[in-house]
Amino acid sequence: MKIGPKYKIARRLQAPVFEKTQTPKYALSLARKERTGGKKGRPKSSSEFGLQLLEKQKARFSYGISEKQFRNNVEKALHSDVPVQKLFTLLESRLDNVLYRAGLAKSRAQGRQIASHGHVLINGRRVTVPSIILSKGDVVTIRPGSVNSPLFAEVGERMKTVTPPAWLKTEPSARNAEVLDVPVYTPGEQVFDLGVVIEFYNR
Repeated sequence: MKIGPKYKIARRLQAPVFEKTQTPKYALSLARKERTGGKKGRPKSSSEFGLQLLEKQKARFSYGISEKQFRNNVEKALHSDVPVQKLFTLLESRLDNVLYRAGLAKSRAQGRQIASHGHVLINGRRVTVPSIILSKGDVVTIRPGSVNSPLFAEVGERMKTVTPPAWLKTEPSARNAEVLDVPVYTPGEQVFDLGVVIEFYNR
């Protein structure tokens, strides 16, 4: 999915929704703009609808998925007794996101590239769909034929510096990750509020 100017989008949403906007350098540049009276990118609408739309866009851009993909996930979540938790599980359990969380990819965008090019195995089987939803017990690893690719030259070292979420176990030496449990949504830990997102689609 083509995203557009990431810095501009992040400023407009007032949230570091992209990996490249989660650096100290970006935070300093944003603070400098605010001190000098630059545009803060604050949405002009402060209505309930405007705030709900803002949270939806934060979540969608964070995972880098299209409007249609995001809506499909929301519709599945709305059929659950716990829609907020279900939506978080669907988003976090995507293969491209798991690759990023584990350090097998440096960004979700790279995770999508790695998966779609067939560099990944799930439980020993090659896959080419970045949106596959992983379940408890699934093991993701780099395909043996791709291990020596320059794309994965720094994976082992990067995995050692990444702290995976509690539901994910990583093995840097083996370059793999295992899903231990269901991702649990905790309000306030993300740059978006999925409770507000569900309210937006329940209008």
